[in-house]
Amino acid sequence: MLALVTVAASAQPDRKDVRRGNRDFKKEDWKAAEIDYRKALVKDSSSVAANYNLGNTLYRMGDMEQARKSYDALKEVAPSSAAASDLYYNMGNAASQAKDWQAAVDAYKESLLRNPGDMDAKENYIYAKEMLKNQQNQDQNGGNQNQDNQQDQQNQDDKNQNNQDNKDNQDKNDDQNKDQQNDGNNQDQQDSPQQPQQGQQPKITPQAAQQMLQAIQEKEKETQEKVKKEKAEALKSRQKEKNW
Repeated sequence: MLALVTVAASAQPDRKDVRRGNRDFKKEDWKAAEIDYRKALVKDSSSVAANYNLGNTLYRMGDMEQARKSYDALKEVAPSSAAASDLYYNMGNAASQAKDWQAAVDAYKESLLRNPGDMDAKENYIYAKEMLKNQQNQDQNGGNQNQDNQQDQQNQDDKNQNNQDNKDNQDKNDDQNKDQQNDGNNQDQQDSPQQPQQGQQPKITPQAAQQMLQAIQEKEKETQEKVKKEKAEALKSRQKEKNW
């Protein structure tokens, strides 16, 4: 998503550790660089260079949670920093990797406010906004789906209850008819099985109808997810690396 470089150490007591970390960073020895920057922070926890470069190192190591913490530690000094646009850009990239799209959109926006001509930030901002929109739509559709499922279940329960009530009434009527026919000595005729009418179609049970509905809904959801994934991949391919 991007290539990061370190910033030089200022004239502070931590400069020796930061410079050593910068050398390890250039060698792509991320673990050694992390140790060097953390040593610098032990001596001066407010070191801009140590926090910033540690965030870059952790990003390269794939630890987005800790990288974001290092960047966040610089929020108070970011507005007065000459590299503020790059800091917010990196914050946006780390948030994107963590799929925190709202934070990514906010960070890229801050970066563009300080450097409106940064095309990389613009493209990443557009991408993050699209992903945020998709995420919000998914959350909304998920909520609607849950409501629909609850309503379907309620309708099914009501239908089952009605069927049970009808069955109870039918059984009661059948018992009464049997009693009357027994009194008329027509027991044999009453007990003979009733033949189905010719051409009568078998009925679909409520359970089978519910299963068919769920299968259709799952297929529709699968199709929607496939379309969104293809769209996201197309947007992602537009991202560029940022060297500075």
